[in-house]
Amino acid sequence: MYCHEQMIKAKTFTIKRTMEVYLPIRQFFYNLVHPEYSAVTDVYVLMFLADTVDFIIIVFGFSAFGKHSAGADITSSLSEDQVPGAFLVMVLIQFGTMVVDRALYLKKTVLGKVIFQVILVFGIHFWMFFILPGVTERRFNENTVAKLWYCIKCIYFGLSAYQIRCGYPTRVLGNFLTKSYNYANLFLFQGFRLIPFLTELRAVMDWVWTDTSLSLSSWICVEDIYAHIFVLKCWRESERRYPQPRGQAKKPVVKYGMGGMIVMLLICIIWFPLLFMSLVKSVVGVVNKPLDVSFSITLAGFQPIFTMSAQQNQLREVSNHEFHNTFMRSYLSDPEAMQWLESYMPEDLTIAELEGSSNSLWTISPPSRTNIMKMLSSKEQFPITVEVAITLALERLHNDSEGVQEWWIVNQTSPGKINVRSPKNLYNAGLELYVFSDQVSPPSLGFLAGYGIMGLYASVVLVIGKFVREFFSGISHTIMFEELPNVDRILKLCTDIFLVRETGELDLEEDMYAKLIFLYRSPETMIKWTREKTQ
Repeated sequence: MYCHEQMIKAKTFTIKRTMEVYLPIRQFFYNLVHPEYSAVTDVYVLMFLADTVDFIIIVFGFSAFGKHSAGADITSSLSEDQVPGAFLVMVLIQFGTMVVDRALYLKKTVLGKVIFQVILVFGIHFWMFFILPGVTERRFNENTVAKLWYCIKCIYFGLSAYQIRCGYPTRVLGNFLTKSYNYANLFLFQGFRLIPFLTELRAVMDWVWTDTSLSLSSWICVEDIYAHIFVLKCWRESERRYPQPRGQAKKPVVKYGMGGMIVMLLICIIWFPLLFMSLVKSVVGVVNKPLDVSFSITLAGFQPIFTMSAQQNQLREVSNHEFHNTFMRSYLSDPEAMQWLESYMPEDLTIAELEGSSNSLWTISPPSRTNIMKMLSSKEQFPITVEVAITLALERLHNDSEGVQEWWIVNQTSPGKINVRSPKNLYNAGLELYVFSDQVSPPSLGFLAGYGIMGLYASVVLVIGKFVREFFSGISHTIMFEELPNVDRILKLCTDIFLVRETGELDLEEDMYAKLIFLYRSPETMIKWTREKTQ
């Protein structure tokens, strides 16, 4: 009986302590989701910017999220099809976070944001302080990029907490960049629309997570019209602030400033491949010295009679004095040679000192040997792979165990332009090959230089030319939609569509969308709607 009473008291105490912990936590989250009063605010843009900065840090701080990639960069690693697992996980998590945040913002669900915030806080801290150091074999406090990423993420957590505390706005109307009509908003909005897939992804996500009666194609149509009208509104505002007097010629500052810049830009695009390929090798080119020089001589299609290679100490560099005062001076009487040599510098020339004796025995079969002798004794011409001023000698060694061994010795008939032999080897057989290596583009520009001049013209200049041609042609077909004196009424109609959609009046949304489409189908109605207010 005593034990039973003790068990009851223990259970009662446990339940009481649990409720004392659970009820305050439950009340805390309930007050977050259902506040008595909240000053509704919208910090989604700041959260998006924080996420964007973190995404950029991950991409450009690629080396901080791999085990053995401290000196690597994203371009070289992707060109080799190598992606560290930790980097891939962080990119996907960061991108997924931005998508989920957009969905919660459009659905205006504070409860979902609270749950998402708790998951992110625990998940990211576990990843950053336990998993990532184990993957990269670097402590968190030794990883500068990871610390920077974490600091920006903490700012995001603070903004998210503030958004939860104040609640989501009841109405989401248009893009935050379209709130003002000035040059800054215009160019930022145009830049936003130039980012590949960002506009399309935003439009589809907004359609998925927003209550609407429009189809996806109709939704995209409204978004496109609104974007176009916003751009026109910005230009009309600039014309109103900086009016051009009627009948007055354009000022030279405007003509030479804008027109001159366009002319210079077009000229640079036209001559870009030639300038790029010339400058990339003469200004920022990287010396491409040979690591191995191999030389072989073949008579007709028979087995090579001489093979030799030079590496390391046998590859000699040339000083500036030897190149200009000795080597180049010897060709002053040969204009063609000088024209070819002018594009090279002393560091581009390497002298390969080859031993005169072949590094392999001449193991030719008796029938092939007989055919070579007949070919050499005849007066008929036969092809030779390499043609130089040299002497060939066949050496024989009689060995009791292996019989007769033969090899060829090659020697040049006259010394080279630059004396590179030591006095004791001055009369030894050998070859001196002068190897000119063209400079190559640095790795950072290899993705462009690899196309070559014709490739750059086909893939860059012609593509840019196509876009430029579209800007200068076809203008007559868009006059009806571009030359609108006053777009305020159309802009208000678009914002009204956004407003009735947010208030849930979807039947009115359909009616106003039909009105917008009719307006674009009727030139006469469009003229009436876009007249100046004084008219």
